[in-house]
Amino acid sequence: MTFQITAGTIIDERYRVVSRVGSGGMADVYCAEDLQLGRRVAVKLLHERFAQDAEFVERFRREASSAASLSHANIVSVYDRGEWNGTYYIAMELLEGRSLDQIVREEAPLTPERAIELTEQVLRAARFAHKRGVVHRDLKPHNVLVDDEGRVKVTDFGIARAGSSEITQTGSIMGTARYLSPEQAQGEAVGPSSDLYAIGILLYELLTGTVPFEGESVVAIALRHLSEPPRPPSGLVSSISPNLDAIVLRALAKDPANRFADADEFLAALAGERERLRSEDGSRTATFAPMMLPVPLATGAAQGTQTLLPAEVVPADPGYWDSTATSIIGPGLPPRQRRGGPAWPWALFGAVLAAAAIVALVLLLVPKRETVPKVIGLTQVQAGAKLSGFNIVPTFHPSGVTPGIVYAQTPPAGTVISKGDTVAIYVSSGPGQRTVPYVTGEPAAQAKRSLRLEGFRYDETSQPSASVKKGEVISTSPAAGSTAGPGSVVALTVSSGAPLVNLVNVVNLQYPNAQDILLADGFKVKKQRVSSSLTAGQVLAESPSTAKAPQGSTITLDVAEPSTRIAVPDVQGDSEQAAVATIQAAGLTPETSVEPTPNSADNGLVISETPAPNSMIKRGAVVALEIGNYSASSGNSGTTGVSGST
Repeated sequence: MTFQITAGTIIDERYRVVSRVGSGGMADVYCAEDLQLGRRVAVKLLHERFAQDAEFVERFRREASSAASLSHANIVSVYDRGEWNGTYYIAMELLEGRSLDQIVREEAPLTPERAIELTEQVLRAARFAHKRGVVHRDLKPHNVLVDDEGRVKVTDFGIARAGSSEITQTGSIMGTARYLSPEQAQGEAVGPSSDLYAIGILLYELLTGTVPFEGESVVAIALRHLSEPPRPPSGLVSSISPNLDAIVLRALAKDPANRFADADEFLAALAGERERLRSEDGSRTATFAPMMLPVPLATGAAQGTQTLLPAEVVPADPGYWDSTATSIIGPGLPPRQRRGGPAWPWALFGAVLAAAAIVALVLLLVPKRETVPKVIGLTQVQAGAKLSGFNIVPTFHPSGVTPGIVYAQTPPAGTVISKGDTVAIYVSSGPGQRTVPYVTGEPAAQAKRSLRLEGFRYDETSQPSASVKKGEVISTSPAAGSTAGPGSVVALTVSSGAPLVNLVNVVNLQYPNAQDILLADGFKVKKQRVSSSLTAGQVLAESPSTAKAPQGSTITLDVAEPSTRIAVPDVQGDSEQAAVATIQAAGLTPETSVEPTPNSADNGLVISETPAPNSMIKRGAVVALEIGNYSASSGNSGTTGVSGST
């Protein structure tokens, strides 16, 4: 901005700047005191290059109003917006704490439990906004704040549309590019699913400390979003479960139709994984049945078996080996009461049993690794049979694929995982119902593209609107958020601009009267001063001069204003009395003098004036007039003098 903001600066006669908080690609942020309500707020001032863009400013105003309507525990509150000193500002809730970006840099990778807890709060904010037709479009750790008690607040809801446009314009916003959905990278319509993709990357970063796609330029990153499958988080942090891998990879699906249907479904998946983590004790133990070993009994007893109890239960008088005896000594009997014999057969037998127990333990504790087979294109039953031994989690979604057929799987075919790990399969439930996207306020071409992507057809009609810009969508039928079958027609009502209304001709009226008439008819009035000899304040011209004009448009009025310089009237040949009157009427001061003249026809007339006629001089300046004086007795004699103006 071209002006300097320092501590003590008062913005819009209301917000006194305390300190600068930070700066971004779109605006500078200041901590300020609200002089009316006595509270501290964050004031975001647009950079000058955006303030000069009329289209951006209008969108900024509209979307700031949308953001102000979002009142939720996980969304930063927007209090006020306005114009000041040639730019625009938003006053919002001031928060103490750290950004999620700072938490990632200082603490990542986070534990799965904490990563899930933070992500759930971001999803709750997104869910609340999405249900009200507001899409963030630029979710990233920089826009998520966390206080000291772990409460999450998402900022820049509704005004973040500038993020994507700025990337398109400058190609320099690396931070935003890391969180772009594939459809954003292609410049296509953005919807709630794009926010869920960004939240998936945010969860990935919390779990691993890095984003799935990096590159040396915005273009390089965007291409990886479009074409490269993300590496499962467990490939970076081995302790991450297959279940959590599947959740993250589903959120990062290239096709929006293969992601979570909405924030609620994403939240449900995370809630299930959180409960699984809480119930798991973190260890893998096996319980073995008591093993039966042959043990010689006391002398005279029949040969039999003795039960060895688990290690935790030990008899008060346990049996033991006696190097001088031929067998295991039973509990309660002294060593020398047992029959003698060689000990090595029993020692060998015990060693074989111990080795067998170790092998069995290894086989039980070490999971078998297998390659995930391809099940896409199979029925759910066929896929279940082929994935025997894995933990199969089916999810049903509407799609163009035949109902009951698997159209996606996670992990993908060819991945090597342990038996018992989770494989998510996505089963088509048929065409199903589609949600009408929120396109109000968008250009008609962009709205049509959004409807086509969702499988709808459209029918466009035009309607004048004083509040919606020409070519933008006024409304849809069915309304945004409602559901309809694929191929259904959505009626688009598009603004044809402001309606034409009668325009009164106010030329020759005094400006105050003309202004009142035009304002009462709903027009805006622009005054343009024009130097004129006519009465000051008189309307000289009206633009446009047509009989009708768009409602709410600006009418320019040329208004007479006395000039400081006046053209000298040509009064040569006029009588003295007439010349004096003309000079005075022009706002100048006449001074006359008598000069002899040899021509009787010039007697009593102006024979010369100074300055010359049509010269531009200051108002009130003197114009000298010479009056001819003819004398028959003497052609060159006469008296001279000064005659004051009458």
